[in-house]
Amino acid sequence: MSIAPVIIEATAKHTSTMIFMHGLGDTGHGWSSALASIRPPHMKVICPTAPTQPVTLNAGFRMPSWFDLKTLDIGGAEDEDGIKSAAENIKTMIATEISGGIPSNRIVVGGFSQGGALALYSALTYDQPVAGVVALSCWLPLHKQFPASLTNSSDIPIFQAHGDYDPVVPLKFGQLSASLLKTFMQNVTFKTYTGLSHSSSDEEMDDVKAAVASWIGDSSDIPTRKAQCCQIS
Repeated sequence: MSIAPVIIEATAKHTSTMIFMHGLGDTGHGWSSALASIRPPHMKVICPTAPTQPVTLNAGFRMPSWFDLKTLDIGGAEDEDGIKSAAENIKTMIATEISGGIPSNRIVVGGFSQGGALALYSALTYDQPVAGVVALSCWLPLHKQFPASLTNSSDIPIFQAHGDYDPVVPLKFGQLSASLLKTFMQNVTFKTYTGLSHSSSDEEMDDVKAAVASWIGDSSDIPTRKAQCCQIS
């Protein structure tokens, strides 16, 4: 049984949406408060919770996970079917927002760790340009399939951030992913945070706020089609 996403409604006229995926073992509640404090008033935030499933990396223990993690070796085996299936679910969420009146270029896709990896893959393989991608402490999954798998615009902005003291997803993974992304994407920002482990910080969240504002603006005075927004979490 799937868990309903945490939804934080816009406090002004709803003209933009952020869909943000948590990391392994977390839930949609884990990031909702932090994101609510930095989003513009016209932005709705959706924080889904991953399905509970066995994770090979954790000896088959069942936990919220977007897809199976077999290893943290950047060249190791990946759960290709699971990654692609999870991405389709995220694309369905994007499509639902579009059908509710929010244009794709007013929708930010983001995530942390495994959720950030899913955000990158979902956005790059979507068929409509999104506002931007927030990719925190993560990597590009199925990286060997890019740029061939790119179906989105090459100029969608990507804000990628990583701590230099991350013992879970090493900084090198983020750097390698950013280097690859820059070979076929035109607007990639990669920022490193000194002393930050596998977590976030006020400085990082301030930078996320600035990036999102630069993509979709701070004003709610933007005409859109009539939105249908009645989901309750």
